[in-house]
Amino acid sequence: MSLARRVDVVGGGISGLTTAYRLAAAGVDVTVHEAADRPGGKLGTTQVGDLRLDTGADSFVARKPWAVDLCRELGLAGELVSPAAKGAYLWTDRGLVSFPKDAPFGIPGDMGDVFRWPGLSRAGRRRAALDLLRGKRKDGVEETLGGLLRRRLGDEATDMAVAPLLAGLYAGDVDRLSAPATFPELLAWESSQGSLIRGSQAAMRSVRRGTPTPMFVKPKGGVGRLTDALAASLGDRVVTGAPVGSLSDLGERRDASAVVLAVPSFEAGRLLGSTAPAASVELSAIPYASTGVVFLVYGDGTQDALPEGTGFVVPRGKAPMTACTWISSKWPDPVYGSRAVVRCYVGGVGDEDVLEAADQDLVDACERHLSAVLDLPARPQASSVVRWMRAMPQYEVGHVDRVERIRATLPPGIFVVGSAYDGVGIPDCVRSAGETAEQVLAHLDRTTIEKETAR
Repeated sequence: MSLARRVDVVGGGISGLTTAYRLAAAGVDVTVHEAADRPGGKLGTTQVGDLRLDTGADSFVARKPWAVDLCRELGLAGELVSPAAKGAYLWTDRGLVSFPKDAPFGIPGDMGDVFRWPGLSRAGRRRAALDLLRGKRKDGVEETLGGLLRRRLGDEATDMAVAPLLAGLYAGDVDRLSAPATFPELLAWESSQGSLIRGSQAAMRSVRRGTPTPMFVKPKGGVGRLTDALAASLGDRVVTGAPVGSLSDLGERRDASAVVLAVPSFEAGRLLGSTAPAASVELSAIPYASTGVVFLVYGDGTQDALPEGTGFVVPRGKAPMTACTWISSKWPDPVYGSRAVVRCYVGGVGDEDVLEAADQDLVDACERHLSAVLDLPARPQASSVVRWMRAMPQYEVGHVDRVERIRATLPPGIFVVGSAYDGVGIPDCVRSAGETAEQVLAHLDRTTIEKETAR
């Protein structure tokens, strides 16, 4: 095969594998270099007692179609399942309070909820309702997510209700995250409806008019089934245990006409230090947060202690965890029996020091706070702690412009893809990988034409 159709992909997570899958389907000679001993990146599992549980995302958004479409291509469509439980709770000083039923992004569209929801004080609810009267911001200056929410809904609604949901998805701080880079839908709501509450109402009307679809899905065997299927499709094109210390480490394949860096941006910045210094500086400047998950498996008969729902989120500073998912309620499995199986999230921007604690200290803190709001035993039957150091990119103010500068200063034939650029969710990574593959193919076509013309 012509050298003009050879591509190296560095990184075997969901972004790298999907990019390689698209390129291989187009007839490109592609090799994936993965440093770990298994492909899949964060989409792995860990042993907790007699159970194997997902360590990364436990599902993906179904209404962003790219991951679901990829599952269909890989023959996984028949395995997709949606959560068995619905509804979530907010941790408050009075115990767990259920979120309103119809509240996209945690913002209720039902005026009864706006004025009566017990998760906020009376003053907090009145301030949130002023969103209906406040004018639009028109100066065009990029705003933080916190700035948008505080301006429209007030501090209490932001800190105690909406931020725990939205900032938690990025393990970030709403007062540093960029609104257009993280939740552009909210800006569109203000622009089109003049109000976040009316925007929520319009979003719910649109959902009711459409064909009912679940919000989240996953393959029965776990989200890792997606990366497993991609790796199986690629076969020996995926090389594990193959860290890339520099671009020259790619050896004889370095004469390939394209390289895709599907690694964290700071790793891409390191690899490009001498090749593309301007892009390297920008890549290295994208901040990351460290997080962890604490798995707790309780004894037989404890599932009944979990209220109906999927779990709860925690306002900053209220507990050692930022959220808790009731795995055995959300994704029931016969292997759980009657046991409560939960996953607590810890760390994130501003709380990363908790990850320095010993595993048992983290387990003790989580189980102690759980037993304060749920009728669970003081001790679980089994536990495990997984840390994700520098794992979550932070889309701070200026992120969109930074990504544009990075891509504009990359040398021809070098591409970056992954959660650091165009969205942190699995569907976003799949979409971006497909777009990257198209850009690579266009580059390969140009290279081939240029070589033929030069003959």
